[in-house]
Amino acid sequence: MTTGADLLGLSPVMPVVVLDDAADAVPTARALLAGGIGVIELTLRTPAALASIERIAAEVPEIVIGAGTVTAPEHAKQAADAGAKFLVTPGCTDSVLDAAFDTGLPFLPGASTVSEAMRLAERGLTALKFFPAEASGGVAYLKSISGPLPGLRFCPTGGITVKTAPDYLALSTVGCIGGSWLTPKDALADKDFGKIEALAAEASRL
Repeated sequence: MTTGADLLGLSPVMPVVVLDDAADAVPTARALLAGGIGVIELTLRTPAALASIERIAAEVPEIVIGAGTVTAPEHAKQAADAGAKFLVTPGCTDSVLDAAFDTGLPFLPGASTVSEAMRLAERGLTALKFFPAEASGGVAYLKSISGPLPGLRFCPTGGITVKTAPDYLALSTVGCIGGSWLTPKDALADKDFGKIEALAAEASRL
């Protein structure tokens, strides 16, 4: 796997995971894997994130672990050093883009406007994260920009549910979607990894 485009084909749903406790990292990854999901976007939103990435990379090598919410240049190197295999950004600045390129890892840069998408395409990036998907116009928006931007493909993330996921996945410009519903806060708090496995199995069939 060497490009962002490859990331879009790993699973119909890319779990967007927020962990408050690194001890939950390995069982969460194993539950997702058992449910048929082979990739994780673990967000850098908590102090436990980098340690969680390290544990998954070391103990569950069968799953492709990536770092999400990369919002500062230093995040890119920190995530790569922790063992992340790819990066995801909610939006992009020049410094974040440069830092992501410097890691040599594939990444999905975030865009929510036509101008942002065109700017990223100028940098040679044709696989993008569309965020926040629902708030930015959702399926209708992606349909409307497919004409002028036919060479771009997206991983829409933000506000998507298991019910609305099929509408996104039916679009030719969508390779996969990002979903936070696979690892709900209550399941993580209760250490209910069986529930996470069941949600993953449902998502893997989309």
